[in-house]
Amino acid sequence: LSKLNILDDINLISLAPNDFRSVIKALDAVKPNEIYYLAGLTSVGLSFEQPVECMESISLGTLNFLEAIRFNRKKIKFFNAGSSECFGNTNKEIANEKTVFSPRSPYATAKATAFWMVSNYRESYNLFCCSGILGNHESPLRNKRFVTKKIVSGVWDIVKNKSNELRLGNLDTWRDWGWAPDYVEAMYLMMQSKVPEDYVIATGVTNSLKDFVSIAFKKFNLDHNKFVISDEKLFRPSDIKYSYLDPSKILRNLNWKSEKNLENIIDSMFEDLIN
Repeated sequence: LSKLNILDDINLISLAPNDFRSVIKALDAVKPNEIYYLAGLTSVGLSFEQPVECMESISLGTLNFLEAIRFNRKKIKFFNAGSSECFGNTNKEIANEKTVFSPRSPYATAKATAFWMVSNYRESYNLFCCSGILGNHESPLRNKRFVTKKIVSGVWDIVKNKSNELRLGNLDTWRDWGWAPDYVEAMYLMMQSKVPEDYVIATGVTNSLKDFVSIAFKKFNLDHNKFVISDEKLFRPSDIKYSYLDPSKILRNLNWKSEKNLENIIDSMFEDLIN
C-alpha cells in the first residue's frame, strides 16, 4: 500500500477479528474509509491441522467486520481476500468469476463461506464490499511453511553447502503464481470502483510445482533431480492438482494485469534472500 501512497501513518490497535466487540472498538477508534481484510489463517496445509481456528479467523472474522460496518451506518468500503482454492480442482478448465466453488480443504471452505457472506451483505444491505479471488501470490515475506519459500530457501542452502537435499510433497500440482505487490494494486483498484464487484486476481498463466523447482535450481546451474525428494509424508490429505484462472474481467474493467512472470518472481525471492 505504501507504493500507492495510501497510508501516511499507521495506528496500531488491539484487534481480534473473531471477537465482535473488538472489531466494533477498532472501527470506532480508527474511523476507516476502507478496510482490507487480509487476516486469518493463511496456510492450506495448516488448515488441516487447525480447522476450527481456520474457520473462525477467516469466516467469522469476515462476518464480524461486515456486521460492524452495517451497524456503523457509515460508508465504509470492505475488501475481502478470497482464494482460488475455493474452485477446487479445475481439471484444466479455466475458472472465472462465474465458476462454481468446490473447496477441498478447511481453508478453502472458510474462504468460500466468507465470499458468500460478502456477496450477501452487498446485496442485502447495500454495502460496498467485494472479494478478490486471489491466485497464489508470492513475495519474500512468505515463511517456510509455504512451499515456494521452502524451495527458494532450500536451494540456497544447497548452494551454500548447508544441505544436500530438498524434501517436498507432491510436485505434480499446477498453480497460477503471481507477485503479491501487483495483487495489492488490484485490490486497491477494486476499492476505487464506483460499483463493488468480485474479481479473479491472477496472471492467467499456470505452471507446475516441478516447473517452479526446476527454474529455482537452474538459477545456479543445478539439476533439481539430483537434490529433490518427493516425500509422501508431506502430501496433503486432499489436494488440488490443477488451478487455471482467468483474470480477463479485471483487465477489461479495471485495466489491471500482473507484471511479473514466474521466473521474475523467483528472481526477486532469491534477491531478497541473498541480500
